[in-house]
Amino acid sequence: MKALVIAEKPSVAMALASVLGARTRKDGYVEGNGYIVSWCVGHLVGLCDASEYDEKYKKWRYEDLPIVPECWKHKVLEGTKKQFGILKKLMRDSKVDEVICATDAGREGELIFRLVYEQARCKKPMKRLWISSMEEQAIKDGFASLKDGSCYDSLYQSALCRAKADWLVGINASRLFSVLYNQNLKVGRVQTPTLAMIVDRNQKIKEFIKEKYYMAHIKFDNMDAVTEHFQKKEDADKVAADCLERMCEVEKDDVKEKTVRPPKLYDLTTLQREANRMFGYTAQQTLDAVQEMYEQKLVTYPRTDSQYLTDEMRESTETLIQMLLGEMPYAEGLEYQPDVSKVLNSKKVSDHHAIIPTMEVAKADIGELKERNRKILHLISARVLTATADPYIYESHKCQITCNYHTFYLTAKKTKQEGFKAIENKMKQFFGAKSEKEEPELDIWAGKHYGPCDSFVSEHFTQPPKQYTEDTLLSAMERAGNEELIEDTEKKGLGTPATRAAIIEKLIQSGFVKREKKNLVPTDDGNVLITVLPDEIKSPKMTAEWEMALNHIAQNTETADEFLNGITELMQELVARYQGISEEKKGQFQGKAKGEVIGKCPRCGADVREGKVNFYCSDRNCAFTLWKNDKFLASQGKKMDKAAAKKFLSKGKIHYKDLVSRKTGRQYEATVEMVDPGEGNVQFNLIFPQR
Repeated sequence: MKALVIAEKPSVAMALASVLGARTRKDGYVEGNGYIVSWCVGHLVGLCDASEYDEKYKKWRYEDLPIVPECWKHKVLEGTKKQFGILKKLMRDSKVDEVICATDAGREGELIFRLVYEQARCKKPMKRLWISSMEEQAIKDGFASLKDGSCYDSLYQSALCRAKADWLVGINASRLFSVLYNQNLKVGRVQTPTLAMIVDRNQKIKEFIKEKYYMAHIKFDNMDAVTEHFQKKEDADKVAADCLERMCEVEKDDVKEKTVRPPKLYDLTTLQREANRMFGYTAQQTLDAVQEMYEQKLVTYPRTDSQYLTDEMRESTETLIQMLLGEMPYAEGLEYQPDVSKVLNSKKVSDHHAIIPTMEVAKADIGELKERNRKILHLISARVLTATADPYIYESHKCQITCNYHTFYLTAKKTKQEGFKAIENKMKQFFGAKSEKEEPELDIWAGKHYGPCDSFVSEHFTQPPKQYTEDTLLSAMERAGNEELIEDTEKKGLGTPATRAAIIEKLIQSGFVKREKKNLVPTDDGNVLITVLPDEIKSPKMTAEWEMALNHIAQNTETADEFLNGITELMQELVARYQGISEEKKGQFQGKAKGEVIGKCPRCGADVREGKVNFYCSDRNCAFTLWKNDKFLASQGKKMDKAAAKKFLSKGKIHYKDLVSRKTGRQYEATVEMVDPGEGNVQFNLIFPQR
């Protein structure tokens, strides 16, 4: 008898098979040594569309809302039917006596496996592999300590509940407001409140009225002291003139010794923020890089919200640090005694510990890694060193200085112990990154006279809030709903570390947000959408509370029915409240330029027009869309340009002669076929010619 191991991706399956001794390649799986190792390719099974519950839902009508399935239906997704068929056959194979879930150890990974297991109507015993590293020893230890699949039933219910909640809000709110405003308005449970934060910040910037002010300075060597703000330049000029070439005296020096604790290890969100600050990488780029290195066994599991390691990892972490000191170029010549206890706390590790490098780094040729991966690996490695280093200790000086009866102010500092800052600064020098502007290092003494001083006047303006970058938006999403919570209270937040990057990308792809250099700025469509939506849908606080409820379901302290009933009641209330919209409000969307007609919609026959980021059906009751930056076509080196869109609309397929295999690098011919899932974005299949 054999055990069937199902991983989330082929690359992970191959790594598991290598450790398990399964060497014989078959169509869609690997076999050997008592194991059959196969894989999903992301989600194979998903929730059915509204139209698959009832034909009438193909049309978007107010009188059909809210749509709330009595019995939820699932379907095998187009484009993945072959792999699902392989898994279903293996699950029913008489030589398989148990199934091991080896998808990513998190909420979404659990959902991917369970939906396949249930869709295949598998009844065989289920075990769960739960690991945080793809290192050989970690895999062996994981298979030696498999848990019964039922131990993760609550996690599955949380994941399934999340999918249903997204369906209820997305289907009902999108249809409600699209019908009311006669526009195709996409509403999401998490993406809409995220958009609301971006719109709100942009509006505050627009409404901000800057005011000019002036400050007088006295300067001697590195000392630069300033007055309070003056509204009139002549007042500042007079003070500067009075102090020119005069001596000054430090009347007061408020000295405090301050200690800055080392930073914590990285969870996914803090790593994404740092990579955006340091290198300008998007959250998705960072996640993709860490995921790739996880599969290469160079780092531990990326989708974590913990910044600590478990207590039993003390010895392995000490060994890891010694390896990093010998491998990392910015660690050369460092003199510090690591204190591993700073990063150990089993109570603050739930599903996965913080992201750290693995010992495989010592065997790898880091110089051969992709530039982005290499930089992020250096960040993760440096954080292990800084997190276990001594604190940074300095004296803070807040001085009051008098010059010719005028008062000036100066803040300065004096370093007492460089601590983790020494490592941090060496890493920034290694990357050529600018250090943050800090208070000057000065020797200041109360009662001492300095001078004669130079003097001048500087002109300033009050500053508006800054536009969100991915760094600051990720931080805001993480903190949403936490305003009244103390540090150790369970966090709420918008989305999860695993989903926030995708939410940002979806807002950009949908045309609601655009990137302007590092900034995230709402488009006109984004501004209007938030203007017309009710607070319940766009409230970050409410959505953050929903996310916390999903965590409670995973912890078995709240039921899925309670949560879904609350969302259903909200949808019912919204439909009852918004029975009609005035022509004036509908006018908010009028006057928007319509794109060129490029063909007919394969679903409803209406014109398909070109938009900024997509080709869309002009009938707002139809959700047909072709995205210009379609990920599938991009993976094949192709673009959804106007010519391609016209061919797909007329023929439903395009034959390409120069597709390149990502495995062999060879060119081959194949047909890319458009598949209409019945509602919303289309999908594509690759059809290889028969040999």
